[in-house]
Amino acid sequence: MKRNQIAAQLYTVRGFTKTAEELDAALGKIKAIGYEAVQVSGIGPIAPETVLELCRRHGLTICATHVPFDRLLRDLEQVIEVHRAWDCRYAGLGSMPEAYRTGLEGYREMARLLSGIGAKLAEAGIELIYHNHKFEFEKMAGKPGLEWLLELTDARVGFELDTYWIQAGGADPVKWIRKAAGRMKVVHLKDMAIVGDAQRFAEIGEGNLDWPAILEACRDAGVEWYVAEQDVCPGDPFESLAISYRALREWAE
Repeated sequence: MKRNQIAAQLYTVRGFTKTAEELDAALGKIKAIGYEAVQVSGIGPIAPETVLELCRRHGLTICATHVPFDRLLRDLEQVIEVHRAWDCRYAGLGSMPEAYRTGLEGYREMARLLSGIGAKLAEAGIELIYHNHKFEFEKMAGKPGLEWLLELTDARVGFELDTYWIQAGGADPVKWIRKAAGRMKVVHLKDMAIVGDAQRFAEIGEGNLDWPAILEACRDAGVEWYVAEQDVCPGDPFESLAISYRALREWAE
């Protein structure tokens, strides 16, 4: 992992990116921390050209996105147009819609749809990446749902595995990163702490995950972007991103 491969997930600061003015200020803070790239997710209804202008103003690459599933199904040409304008190669689906979480048949249908979307995006030089939560670790016919998605989707569908949610699902992040090798160019890095006997989101290095092993697996798997994210922060989310960045910087080449 090189320092210029470390990105901040804007979902972490979603409460501070509702307008163009807020996004401008947030990107300035993220750049000042040391990040050189961001994943666009959770921001307000800001015109794509404005998002691009602001990222360029602050010298930040748009490494990946999260796109609502409905837009991937019904507005794919516009999704392609935006990603090309942003020079962004990775279009992410942040979560499987609940309508498909109905057992193996639901996963089969989701895999079929993802494969179709992924094929069309691939023709445009963009890769669809699927982001997991913990529900994908429920077993169906002897295998976790995430394994069914890996098996049933076209190879052009990538994965954006999330270290916290893998651990929350009772699985091993290192094992799953290695399992997805070759199909995972973007990873979500977040730590897990135990507070009051409960799982809590934590800044990278402040929880219990095995980061040297995770980062080694990511390198071996061919990860291009290491995205720091924290769904819930105990205080200022920019400070949480700063703590995570400082930890990752220490492990970077």
